[in-house]
Amino acid sequence: MRMTSPTEPATTAPQTAPDEVRASTRHPLTPPPRRPRSVGILVGGIVGFLVVGVALLLVIAYLGIVLGPPAFFVAGLMALVPLAIVLLGAHWIDRWEPEPIGIRIFAFLWGAGSSIVIALVVDSAVQIFVKAHGGANGATDLFQAVVQAPMVEEGAKGLGVLLIFLVANKYFDGPVDGIVFAVTVAAGFAFSENIQYFGLELADPHATSGEVVQLFILRGLLSPFAHAMFTSLTGFFIGLAALRGGRWLGVLFAIIGWVPAALLHAFWNGSLSFVSDFFGYYVVVQVPLFVLAVVMVVLLRRREIRLTQLRLGDYVAAGWFHAGEIVSLATPGGRRQALTWAAQHRLRPVMKRYIRDATRLALTRNRIVIGRNRAAAQLDEAALLTRLSAERGGSARRPRATGLRGRRASGSRRVRGRGIPTRSTIRPIPRPRRRR
Repeated sequence: MRMTSPTEPATTAPQTAPDEVRASTRHPLTPPPRRPRSVGILVGGIVGFLVVGVALLLVIAYLGIVLGPPAFFVAGLMALVPLAIVLLGAHWIDRWEPEPIGIRIFAFLWGAGSSIVIALVVDSAVQIFVKAHGGANGATDLFQAVVQAPMVEEGAKGLGVLLIFLVANKYFDGPVDGIVFAVTVAAGFAFSENIQYFGLELADPHATSGEVVQLFILRGLLSPFAHAMFTSLTGFFIGLAALRGGRWLGVLFAIIGWVPAALLHAFWNGSLSFVSDFFGYYVVVQVPLFVLAVVMVVLLRRREIRLTQLRLGDYVAAGWFHAGEIVSLATPGGRRQALTWAAQHRLRPVMKRYIRDATRLALTRNRIVIGRNRAAAQLDEAALLTRLSAERGGSARRPRATGLRGRRASGSRRVRGRGIPTRSTIRPIPRPRRRR
């Protein structure tokens, strides 16, 4: 197979394209109509960040008062360790099609601020109720740990993921995105919670340094992904709803996903109350669960790669890409080779944008095919095609990718062009503008 340069323009549509595509690509692509800026979305985004910002300030004030400034500061530094571990894990999951940084920041702030506020308000109400009915005992403590905390905390974290799905629906393409947003929300929640746990231990005059270190090892090193594993179940189910379209379906699937998330959380909290050998339990139960979660993520990422290849194949059939480019754009090995070549020719930023936009184009095409907000997706498709043409034209004036010719990426396979489903409700792919 001949692998072409990512900068080489496509010209005529191959004859493998179906009649629907060939008939619709007789005219060059015109610039997409400018979509009017939605004041509602802009206001909603501002209000959303104000809410999570105020919630985070309330959490900081609460922890500062309860723990005292010295313990709060040291505990914050300690909590950065598990936070970095979880965020690196989220980055690894999100490598194929990275989500917008603004949405990820909102997810983190929701977890660190809003989710904590919800949990504290409910916990305070329960404490008042328990005190009014005879005070706390072993049964009430167990109830709060095994029933209240899992239900409320997973509900609060899952609500943040659901809000992202409802408001930023175009960036929610499937289970992988749901897991990424859920892990980010959970990372924020665990960060604030770890500050509280570490700070209380540091502020306790009877606690020894050995006990502080032990707590740090248990929460910061052995179980940094606990909250991420719980909430990722909610994100996974919301991601399934994204594959089938419909915001209300996302609400239903969020409730469905909240059930196993709360149950797994309850299982974790309950085991800490009943298991005498925590380390034995950790090796026998928690490590296999973590390995299972990693395997699930790997399989979902492979599905995302196959989907990218499938949808970009539609554009190969319409003449937008050469078949060899699909290897460079839609296989891990091909991307590495393309980025290596681009770095040698000082084009790495351009190549990264080109790969990112091509991947977004494939997922946008999938939204059109499954019928999820099709009108908006078609506008996004036209805008992405225009941007890809500009990126290709800008890099075509630079040295060509001769280093990629004649080789296939390691582990790659030939990707054949595929036609678009011949449903009249799906707008055919437009033809690229010819170069003169």
